[in-house]
Amino acid sequence: MPADKPAGRRLVVLEPDVEGHPREWLQHLMRFTASEDMPYTVWLVVAPEVYEDLAADLSGTRAHRVQLLALRPAERRLCTHRSLIISGFARWWTMRRYLCLVGAEAGHFLSLDLVSLPLALGLGAAGRRLCGILFRPSVHYPSLGSHRSRWQEWIRDARKAALYRLMLLNGALRVALTLDPYFPAYAAQHYRHGTKVVAVPDPAHPAVNVTPEESRIADRIPPNRVVLFLFGYLTERKGVLALLEALRMLPSSVANRVAVVLAGKVEPAIHEEFDERCRRLEVEQPDIWVHVEDRRVSAGELDALIRRCDVVLAPYQRFVGSSGVLLWAARAGKPLLTQNFGLLGRLVGDHQLGLTVDCSDARSLADGIRHMIVNGVAGFINQPSAQAFVADRTPRRFAAMVFESLLQE
Repeated sequence: MPADKPAGRRLVVLEPDVEGHPREWLQHLMRFTASEDMPYTVWLVVAPEVYEDLAADLSGTRAHRVQLLALRPAERRLCTHRSLIISGFARWWTMRRYLCLVGAEAGHFLSLDLVSLPLALGLGAAGRRLCGILFRPSVHYPSLGSHRSRWQEWIRDARKAALYRLMLLNGALRVALTLDPYFPAYAAQHYRHGTKVVAVPDPAHPAVNVTPEESRIADRIPPNRVVLFLFGYLTERKGVLALLEALRMLPSSVANRVAVVLAGKVEPAIHEEFDERCRRLEVEQPDIWVHVEDRRVSAGELDALIRRCDVVLAPYQRFVGSSGVLLWAARAGKPLLTQNFGLLGRLVGDHQLGLTVDCSDARSLADGIRHMIVNGVAGFINQPSAQAFVADRTPRRFAAMVFESLLQE
């Protein structure tokens, strides 16, 4: 802890995770506060790995309104525990501790879903206000046209409905932001105090000045091929294994026209099977050009690959929630091939951003890839609609709404 606490209003943002949206969102919040003359100081309490990145990014800015704190090893371990009950109570307790430690008036969870149980039980934060981003609401999916087809989904949504109902009754929770623009109306209609749920735009990553080194992967892709690009943390849930199986099913007349780039860290739990499927694909479909970059790639590398590709892939397996992949694709004017389920499927359909298929069926996914290549990828995206979709989804607007929710009395 610094010896001198900054004067004025104090806020806390807690995020123990390393992968996914939170790292990018923390940068948006930090840069917004550092670039404005704000009447508050925000304490970002983060994992040690993220702390190093943010500290480097913060150097050279007006940092007096942004303070960084790295979680202690025990705190980080408990907050990211495999048991959702343990991690939920650990996050609630850790937030309470840091609110008291820095004398803050309000705290924000970037993943409010994970503390829904302690909040549903009525636990507060020593009189401080709480808010956060509800990242994965799914109870309203039948109203979006996505019906529950598995008993696990019925149980999941029944549990969520009960937690949401009780969580919104907790007086400590002032605002529950959500990236799902369809959920606030549902919450207002079905839950007491459902008006606490407010839509916040999922921020599109701003354009990047790409260096020649960051273009290295994109430059290696052979010409005269339709380039398919999948990026992010490569997990089974995000469809990387289903994609490899689908590519194996492509007819030879299509396979020799395809280049595929997979960029992102492969989840350790599936690494062995991922490698086996890659080897099998190489043997059975030698005409497909495939490149795997098994590491976290930079924003510049992503930007270069997005510009070079023809289709962005998000073959998620009945995935719940939003995805930054959709924003990257829409901003670049590239069609997205993704699931015909949930928020992603509804947004792609409503805004004509690509093609949706049943990604949990490898044959259906293969047919979707073939359909786009044979018919020309340009016809699968409405460019004016895509640009309108991303126009107000800016990091600045996202950050402003987060801090507005924190400062709400």
